[in-house]
Amino acid sequence: MKQPLGVILAGGLATRMGGGDKGLLPLGQGTILSHVIARLEPQVAGLALNANGDPTRFAGLHLPVIADSIAGFAGPLSGVLAGLDWAAEQGATHIVTAAADTPFFPCDLVPQLLTAAEQAGTDIALSRSPGGRQPTFGLWPTALRDDLRQALQDGLRKVVVWTDKHGAAIADFPDDAAFFNVNTPEDLTKAESML
Repeated sequence: MKQPLGVILAGGLATRMGGGDKGLLPLGQGTILSHVIARLEPQVAGLALNANGDPTRFAGLHLPVIADSIAGFAGPLSGVLAGLDWAAEQGATHIVTAAADTPFFPCDLVPQLLTAAEQAGTDIALSRSPGGRQPTFGLWPTALRDDLRQALQDGLRKVVVWTDKHGAAIADFPDDAAFFNVNTPEDLTKAESML
């Protein structure tokens, strides 16, 4: 399998943070998103940001910004689909996704997902920590994008319902803290202390 492309999922509404782009909030010397980019970029062959609304607000990142193709904030799977369509145009066979509000995810995310998929003989894999599956951190094949598009058009919103149907492998990571995500102002304070 070729090195996958990376897609950062930033298409959510951030309602618990009062709206806006959580990823652009300051964290340490940068932003939450700059930490996510620094972790994912070395692990993938190229990187894009899935976000809705005016893409110019991310111009400083110098990344392609791809919007959901399914209307009405259909959840993370809609971002996965946008990433798969983008990757297919680049001739890639797979993407790995990471959430834009999770700055401490594993630096070996991609190799672990690839290994899990290879060992299970499948094209799709999700991350799991002791607290459960981390469905926004996954390996996704572009070959399944039309199947996913149909599932979303039929109303599917739960990631694991779709991935279970396709026999997703699981990559286990030992630390829940690696998947700590910033949802509230209190979480942002905690993330500062975790840096």
